[in-house]
Amino acid sequence: MPNSLDPNSKPARIGIVGTGFIATGLLSVLSHSTRLTPTAVLSRRPARELSESAAELAVNTTAELISKCDLVVECSGDVHHAAPIVEEVMAAGLPVVTMATEFHVTIGSYFADKGMITEAEGDQPGCLAALHEEAIEMGFDPLVYGNIKGFLNHYPTEEDMRFWSEKQGISIPQVTSFTDGTKIQMEQAFIGNGMKTDILCRGLKGYSELELHEGGAQLAREAEELGKPVSDYLLNGKLPPGVFITGRNKEADPSVLRYLKLGDGPFYTIIRPYHLCHLEIPRTIRRVLSGGPPLLNNSTEPTLMVCAVAKRDLKAGESIKRAIGGYAVRGEAIRIENARNLAPIGLMDGCRVLRDIEKGATISLSDVELPATRATEIWHELNAANIG
Repeated sequence: MPNSLDPNSKPARIGIVGTGFIATGLLSVLSHSTRLTPTAVLSRRPARELSESAAELAVNTTAELISKCDLVVECSGDVHHAAPIVEEVMAAGLPVVTMATEFHVTIGSYFADKGMITEAEGDQPGCLAALHEEAIEMGFDPLVYGNIKGFLNHYPTEEDMRFWSEKQGISIPQVTSFTDGTKIQMEQAFIGNGMKTDILCRGLKGYSELELHEGGAQLAREAEELGKPVSDYLLNGKLPPGVFITGRNKEADPSVLRYLKLGDGPFYTIIRPYHLCHLEIPRTIRRVLSGGPPLLNNSTEPTLMVCAVAKRDLKAGESIKRAIGGYAVRGEAIRIENARNLAPIGLMDGCRVLRDIEKGATISLSDVELPATRATEIWHELNAANIG
């Protein structure tokens, strides 16, 4: 496999799965790189709907993708679609870099020990994992792995989501999953599994309108009461759209930390005030090609999942075309030990409702029929192992 840092080696060949916002942006970024060359794009869209650059690299099968690549980036945003592709790519011995929180939380643990698979920097989980490495190097003992959210509405309207989709230039499902909280629940469950932390409660605390250091300290106190680090978030539109870690630092002189504007302690918060999506993915690609360890995966022993809550009354016989980012359900992080019979929202695209479900109810496995896909098979295998 080419070393992306060796100027004498050939440029690494990078394959991309997906042609959405992240994939399209990554393709553009890689087109300007001298050491990372995009060589294949696997998409379900007809070639006429692809950009010119994506159409030139389009392949139709995973086998063709593998033959043209040294590393594959999965960012399709679809758990059912991604599962057999990732399985085939890893079986071929190729490393996989992802921007796919939903994939990891739902079935990523199945792949965690089957080769190189890692989430990338750019989205909040990968950025938190990178910040963790920096924090440890500086002597911090993390208690809180925190996300920052500016707005939350569990029941957004289609009209509002269409407006914000057009304004922000991203898809309606993306905007909806951001707004109703599903995305942040997924992200914090993922970082919880990857960093082996806990959560303070189902659905997370999500303290609102607290200043960063105040909110971080409050969560840190509760983490110490719990006896382990936690994953959570702050809801405050005045804070930057980034991530933070709060903890203690037993190595540094408190007077020095005070001078460095970290406050009086005993809890100190460091922040990464941005996440730049596809612009940061190449950094993780280079990490992998240079032989570095995974930045973040779901671990082989996850303790958290994301269950589904009905956003409206659901009727027996109807199909839920889109779960994450749709108008039928939203997600909440929960401990696996408390969710043995609950349906994972990450598998509910295309599921069939078997009985009437009231708005606000948590959806159980007996309430729905999950799609018969490889992803569902993998989840059942993992679920059986967790129960055992």
